[in-house]
Amino acid sequence: MTIQAAQFDGKNIRRVYDEETEVWWFSVIDVVQALTDSANARDYWFKMKQRVELEDGAQLSTLCRQLKMPASDGKQRLTDVATAESLLRIVQSIPSPKAEPIKLWLAKVGYERMQEMADPARSLDRARETWKKHGRSEKWIQQRMTGQETRNKLTDYWASHEIKAGEEFAILTNIIHQEWSGMSVKTHKQIKGLQDHNLRDHMSEAELIFTALAELSTRQIAETEEATGMTENAEAATKGGAIARQARKALEAKTGKPVVTGENFLPPGKATPRKITKKR
Repeated sequence: MTIQAAQFDGKNIRRVYDEETEVWWFSVIDVVQALTDSANARDYWFKMKQRVELEDGAQLSTLCRQLKMPASDGKQRLTDVATAESLLRIVQSIPSPKAEPIKLWLAKVGYERMQEMADPARSLDRARETWKKHGRSEKWIQQRMTGQETRNKLTDYWASHEIKAGEEFAILTNIIHQEWSGMSVKTHKQIKGLQDHNLRDHMSEAELIFTALAELSTRQIAETEEATGMTENAEAATKGGAIARQARKALEAKTGKPVVTGENFLPPGKATPRKITKKR
């Protein structure tokens, strides 16, 4: 996941972009602070969750999940986050003259994302500069960008064949990853000592290549079989991942080295990679 800050009315709104599900998550407390100018936005939000009931009888907390974000003390702490759609429902429950402006701001954020989708060079250029700042080599950056292009073509196919962005994208992604690597995305992140990080940003060149091979194979199989819906695309994901698994095993047999590693690009001391157990 990629954490960024955005500005509304001179105040920082922390947000996280989940590349796997392709969804922005915004800090609810930051939005509450921007709307109310409360001396204690956290307490304001806590009381809101207790007293406000949505029109369908649901609680505000059902619109949120928790993710770690950098707090004022610099540490990563869990905080309530919501999508732009859910935030619009929360904003409607807050009496504030800034309610309409922040709705327009949320719409603008969504529009900027649509611009990036229409012109991927915008996001790719930004990503390239970020990776350079973090010390990635040109070779690694090129492989990362190639893999992202492969990923985008696959998700475009899913979106046009009755697969919903978000949870269903994540389920299919995990099937592919499990098949080629022998472990789930979650386990792979744990092995690398990652928490709220984008796994692909911490992959080795080989891991990126095999991920791309698995996703390329999945898309081509899905296109050939005209896979539609979760069941058929899950079958294509299994077959595509298996092709990359066979290639991984062949390489490991020749080199005697595992493709999946516990290495990451975190600053020294930030995480301790776990020992890798034998993969299938």
